[in-house]
Amino acid sequence: MNRIIASIFALTTVEVFAGIGNLRVNHLDSPLGVDDPAPRMQWRCDSMTQNGGRIIVGTDSMLVASGQGDMWSATLPDGGRNSVIYGGVALRPQTVYYWRIESGETVSPVAKFETGIMGNWAGNWISDNHDQEYRQAPYFRKGFTISKPIKSARAYIAAGGLFDFSVNGSPIGDRILAPVYTRYDRRTSYLTFDVTQQLRHGENVIGIILGNGWYNHQAKAVWDFDKAPWRNRPAFCLDLVIKYTDGTEETVTTDLSWRTSSETPLVYNNIYTGEHVDFNRNIPGWDKPGYDASTWQGVRLRSAPSPLVCSQQMQPIRYVKENKAKRFTRINDTTYVYDFGRNMSGITVINVKGPKNTVIRIAHGERLHDNGTLDQSNIDVYYRGDKHSEPFQTDIITLDGNPGTYAPVFSYKGFRYAQVNCSEPLELNDTSLIAREVHSDVASRGNITSSNPLLDATVKAARNAYISNLIGYPTDCPQREKNGWTGDGHLAIETALYNYDGITVYEKWLADHRDEQQPNGVLPDIIPTCGWGYGTDNGLDWTSTIAIIPWNIYLFYGDDRALRECYDNIKRYVDYVDKNSPTHLSAWGRGDWVPVSTGSDKELMSSIYFFADATILSKAARRFGYEADYNHYSRLAGKIKDAINSKFLDREKGIYAGGSQTEMSMPLMWHVVPDDMIAVVSSNLAEKVAKAGYHLDTGVHGAKALLNALSENGYADTAYKVAVQDTYPSWGWWIVNGATSLLENWDLEATRDISDNHIMFGEIGAWPYKGLGGIFPDEKEPGFKHVILRPNFPDGLKEFEARHESPYGEIVSGWKTKGGKIIYTVTIPSNSRATLYLPQKVNNGKTIDVEPGTHTFSFDRKKLK
Repeated sequence: MNRIIASIFALTTVEVFAGIGNLRVNHLDSPLGVDDPAPRMQWRCDSMTQNGGRIIVGTDSMLVASGQGDMWSATLPDGGRNSVIYGGVALRPQTVYYWRIESGETVSPVAKFETGIMGNWAGNWISDNHDQEYRQAPYFRKGFTISKPIKSARAYIAAGGLFDFSVNGSPIGDRILAPVYTRYDRRTSYLTFDVTQQLRHGENVIGIILGNGWYNHQAKAVWDFDKAPWRNRPAFCLDLVIKYTDGTEETVTTDLSWRTSSETPLVYNNIYTGEHVDFNRNIPGWDKPGYDASTWQGVRLRSAPSPLVCSQQMQPIRYVKENKAKRFTRINDTTYVYDFGRNMSGITVINVKGPKNTVIRIAHGERLHDNGTLDQSNIDVYYRGDKHSEPFQTDIITLDGNPGTYAPVFSYKGFRYAQVNCSEPLELNDTSLIAREVHSDVASRGNITSSNPLLDATVKAARNAYISNLIGYPTDCPQREKNGWTGDGHLAIETALYNYDGITVYEKWLADHRDEQQPNGVLPDIIPTCGWGYGTDNGLDWTSTIAIIPWNIYLFYGDDRALRECYDNIKRYVDYVDKNSPTHLSAWGRGDWVPVSTGSDKELMSSIYFFADATILSKAARRFGYEADYNHYSRLAGKIKDAINSKFLDREKGIYAGGSQTEMSMPLMWHVVPDDMIAVVSSNLAEKVAKAGYHLDTGVHGAKALLNALSENGYADTAYKVAVQDTYPSWGWWIVNGATSLLENWDLEATRDISDNHIMFGEIGAWPYKGLGGIFPDEKEPGFKHVILRPNFPDGLKEFEARHESPYGEIVSGWKTKGGKIIYTVTIPSNSRATLYLPQKVNNGKTIDVEPGTHTFSFDRKKLK
């Protein structure tokens, strides 16, 4: 490769404080409850070169700060890599560990992590005395006395269902809908809380409210949630470990001494439909010292829901933002409609006063009828419950005559609008109801800005659709289904990882995959599942998540833990398909879901995913040193590729199958096309798109492939025209018609598949980083240790900038047009490097090595022609 070409290069130096920071364990900041015996430890060096150094881990923060560690001291890996796997003395349960990084004269701040219970539970699983059909949520309390000064206190809580936790009347933590949904009969999660500050000398009380969540789904829907094999009345197990300053220790556990009441205000809760609360049943002070619980009942012991109880180590679900209504409409004195301006996942919070026994219903949806009232017809179509006694996406509140505020605890909805209906006239105003957004609180890691407002708005809508479908696992939609559809998950994985720090959620979801996989390798369409989805179409174009997602995590983070843990599962999956595909072709799948008009060959599409899976498996085998597997699966991938091209490639016409956009773009994006045919197939695809007026004519798989197939093969201008098209069918058509998230159907007049917040067409949220900014990870040096830069500069786009926060720091790729010149600027973080591929005529096809820093290149736009 050539070094930087002086004639087109000018360097701008950006002053940034040099140092080592952002120390994390398993991609979390100072995590509690780490059960991993070999945690991954990550850090970042900003504006400095990491030349060797040490990692130090110990149990004494002062000693670690002075450069000594009683647990582990090791030399950092060569080459400035910023992560290691712990390799010191065996970690002990319920212990705080301190660590720091040294490199040359620079040292990091001391960070810490704390191990969890590591299987050493003292408590029993308990519940109340009702069965799974009983509606009221159970309350539990336990009083105990503290007589000595406390050094630290940790509560470890596992649950089948959801829980709300308080100590002495104070809510603990800011996470909600916890623990997250798992395959409850195979894996149950626990959480760790620091309650040192909430405990006090003298009498103390622990309070627990249990919600049903997905564990005890009482409402009916087509996916048989109510028939889950694990379904039962919610239960929990708790250990409160108190360490005193005198060196002694005490554990308060769940046992038969706890008291419970089911005569509670929360008379119904369902994560799918909503909550019903009766303020007349409030129990003031129930979770505080001094409350008389003599009328409460004893608890009963239960077995654990699953043999595996593991720590929930992931970014939690939280209330992340409050939104006031953008528009408020008084329909009459008992009906009010609130428009919050955009689609979201979340809840509404009402502040209200009214006559005793007034019933308020708060319904949530995405559309309005012509008369301005709420229309749920696009999202309640698969609900099979009683729409009066347990209405869909509706909270029901019975007032007690006093002012009050109500916020649901154990449910969430997908909505833009909320309609409040009152049984008696009430005077509400525009601030009586607010919306709280709810989703996994993963940090933003990317941003797109440009001179085209439609492009920016479309990416914003894609980001919104993605994040409102991340609720402890990736879902398809936050209203109608809330299902972890596998196809939606892998189609949106690059949108996820370019835009958000989602690794901990995906590592959890991949554990769900491993729990759900049958011994023969088959996976269901939706994960987790109560049993639905092991049908006839749960094939390659959907359930290839098991290979595609861990591979992308490896590319984006340079972390192979997920790929390694899924290796045997990928192998079983590929072997199953191989066994059932003697011709190396497979039609196992759902096809190009919700196409505009043109169908595509399902066998071609599923076989391409078969090729992708076998290819990923061979690459993983090579990385892990499994030479026999590498040889076997690389040969298999070659046979699949040959079979695809033998059957579907028409060399004379330069098309695949019938030549649809999907049938042409998928072979190109997944590198199935023979080298000698790439130019003609790409040209034919670009011509087909141009003849369609730069409109999409694909379903979900073509929408994933089309823009990439074009921009990566010399037709970035064509791809850009599709990306910013504003007439039907296109992403832009949704936006100009008022969409604030991505839709499920290209056709705004469609009568089915019409959710207004769906992620399956979400590639538009990733493509600008690649097809315009040209930011790609390199599988040979993953995690953006080496960045591949292939920017494109389409006509009609005067300014563009893509920013992505990689494990090494922020990568920026952008340009401005000034006169007849393009001013291209790129920033590469410390301890990383890049190879820049500018258009052929700009630099005679020569690549440019780009070192860390900010660099500017200037060239004539006419050279792009």
